[in-house]
Amino acid sequence: MKVIADMHIHSSHSRACSKDLSLENLEKYARIKGIGLLGTGDFTHPKWVQEIKSKLRENENGILYSSTGFPFILQTELSLAYTQNGKGRRIHYIILAPSGEVVGQITEFLLKKGRVDYDGRPIFGMSSIELLDNLLSISPDIELIPAHAWTPWFGIFGSESGFDSLKECFGDKTRHIRAIETGMSSNPAMNWRIPWLDGITLTSNSDCHSYWPWRMGREANVLELDELNYKNVLAAICERKGLAETIEVDPGYGKYHFDGHRLCNVVMSPQESAKHKSICPKCGSKMTIGVLNRVEELAANDRPEGFVKKDAVPFKSLIPLSEIISELNGFPVASKKTWQIYNQLIEKFGSEFNVMLDTEENELKKIVDERLAAAIMKNREGRINVEPGYDGVYGKPVLNGNGRKEAAETAAERKQKGLGEFF
Repeated sequence: MKVIADMHIHSSHSRACSKDLSLENLEKYARIKGIGLLGTGDFTHPKWVQEIKSKLRENENGILYSSTGFPFILQTELSLAYTQNGKGRRIHYIILAPSGEVVGQITEFLLKKGRVDYDGRPIFGMSSIELLDNLLSISPDIELIPAHAWTPWFGIFGSESGFDSLKECFGDKTRHIRAIETGMSSNPAMNWRIPWLDGITLTSNSDCHSYWPWRMGREANVLELDELNYKNVLAAICERKGLAETIEVDPGYGKYHFDGHRLCNVVMSPQESAKHKSICPKCGSKMTIGVLNRVEELAANDRPEGFVKKDAVPFKSLIPLSEIISELNGFPVASKKTWQIYNQLIEKFGSEFNVMLDTEENELKKIVDERLAAAIMKNREGRINVEPGYDGVYGKPVLNGNGRKEAAETAAERKQKGLGEFF
C-alpha cells in the first residue's frame, strides 16, 4: 500500500498556530491534500492529549484512527535550550511514540523537568543526550528525530545555535539517531553533500501551523508498506525499508535558504554574503546565515555541489497548488478566487496530490485554462523558479517574470551546473 505521510504537525495549543487546528479539520484537509497518515502533534499538552483520547481509537499496532477511519501516529515536538561545549544550543526534536501508554510515561518524565501545559511545543533546559537517554529508558520503540535540522535558530545544524555534526551533539549515543528532518530550506540533494549523513534517513514533513493545504503536506514522505502499523512506519523512515521517495518544496521556498536581514530587506547568496563578511550593508548588523551557506560550510570540499549519493532515496520538488494558482493569476492565496479554482480541480481529480503528480495535462485543460495546466506540469517537473527565502521570509515562486534579478541569475547558475532537477 502507498501512503503519503506528514508526521510533523501542531495543534491549536501551540504558539503561533491556528486556533481552529482540530482533529476534524486536520483530517478534512489531509484528505483534500491527498495525505494518508498524519502525526497527532503536541501529544504532551494535557488538553490536546484528552482530545486525542476522546476522538481517536488506538489499535494494537500503534496507529490511531478517527471515527471515519483516518489514521494518525502519535507525535510531538519539543524544544531544548541548554549549553554544551561553551555555546548556547536551541534544538527542536520530533518524538514518535508507539502507544498512548508510552506517551503518558514520556509526559511523566517531562513533568519532572518543567511544565507541559503552556505550549504544545514546550521548552526544557536539558541536553539532547539527557533527553535521548530518558526516552530510550522508557521505550526502545520511541524515535527521536532532529526537526528542520538546518534552520538557523532551532536546527541541530543551524548556524546560530546548532552543532557541526550529530556526533558533536550526541557523542557515543549518535547511533540511536537514525533520521533527520531536512526542513523546507534544504532538500535531500543538499544533504547528500555531507558524508557523515550517509547512514541517516532524510525525512520530510510540513511542520504546519495551520491545516490549509498550502501548509499541510507541503513536504511529506511517500511510504510503500505491506501493512500500516507503527513498526513498519519506523522501518520506512528510519531504515529506508519502504521509503519510496519524499515530496519537497524547492529549498528556496523555505524561510532560511539564503543569508539576509529581514528588517533591511537585504538578501544574499552565500557568495555575495562572503563579500560583505555576513554584515548587512544597510545597517551594519550581522545577517542571519541561511541553510545553503551552512551546508556549504559543513560540506567543505568533501563533495561538490551536484553530488548524487548512490543509494539515495529519490524526491520530487513541488510548490503547493494554491501558491501556483495565486502567483499565476495574481489573487491572494486564501482568496475566494483561488479557492474556486482549487476546488474545481479537487472535485474533479480527488486530491491535490492527484492533480500535482498524476493527472494528464489534457485532462487538466478540461477544468482550468491552458496557462494553469502548463504551470502544473512545469511544477511537476520541478521547473518553477523561486525567489529565495531569507531571515524568516518565505521564498516566492516566480511564474510571471516579476521575481528579483538575483533569483533569475541563481536559477540560471543552477541550470548551468546541472542542478535543475534538485533545486
